[in-house]
Amino acid sequence: MAAGSAAPTSGEYIVHHLTHLNSTGHAQKSVIDWSVINIDTMFYSILLGLATVFVLWLAARKSTSGVPGRFQAAVEILVEMVSEQAKGIIHSAESRKFVAPLALTVFVWIFFMNAMDLLPVDVLPKIGEMFGIHYQRVVATADLNAALGMSLGVLLVCIYYNIKIKGIGGWVHELFTAPFGSHPLLYPVNFIMQMIEFVAKTVSHGMRLFGNMYAGELVFMLIALLGGTATVFGFVGHVIAGSIWAIFHILIITLQAFIFMMLTLVYVGQAHEAH
Repeated sequence: MAAGSAAPTSGEYIVHHLTHLNSTGHAQKSVIDWSVINIDTMFYSILLGLATVFVLWLAARKSTSGVPGRFQAAVEILVEMVSEQAKGIIHSAESRKFVAPLALTVFVWIFFMNAMDLLPVDVLPKIGEMFGIHYQRVVATADLNAALGMSLGVLLVCIYYNIKIKGIGGWVHELFTAPFGSHPLLYPVNFIMQMIEFVAKTVSHGMRLFGNMYAGELVFMLIALLGGTATVFGFVGHVIAGSIWAIFHILIITLQAFIFMMLTLVYVGQAHEAH
């Protein structure tokens, strides 16, 4: 909140922390609004995207054929895990040269963005207020705009491989003849079903990530409110609940990054298959 203002109520506190810093300079009124740019989401997603590239570059630069250090060993385990998953889903070795590194980058990037939720709720917003920034959300994946943006990116990759593998004519033919057959009367039904499938996969892909991270963000805010009750029981409850939820949330953070990565591989793998 702005300096000098009265202490906010619980509702005001949560609303304030759920408000984006956006290009209009006003509070965002809806969960998703593509008429404005959420500057905080863009800043943290780009910053952590650059951090992802740097970490992966550093791992490649420090890799040796000898006994690996802890950092190299951890990255090698991650790379091997993604590679094995890609081999089991995408059978084209040529496609895996691009898709496997893409999946690895997606996993690390989303993990970094999710991990911002482990920072104390008020730390970065308070630092921002020192510089006149009164609204700031630091978990980019808790913004539906970002989550759906990433799922739309996956959709574009899927369309690219549909055209690359099947040819533009083959893919268009599939759109009108699958899943019910090639009878002309079924062309409209087939096309509608295909469009529903693309939309459903894309929306659910982004919504799953957003929903879990948004819920986790709300829980941390509620725990932070518990610590502001100015009582011994409130402080002890804040510490205990915050610690337990943070430990549990580490699993959620990793699992959501893994699920998004796996669905990316599955959807791209489906683009390689003919109906």
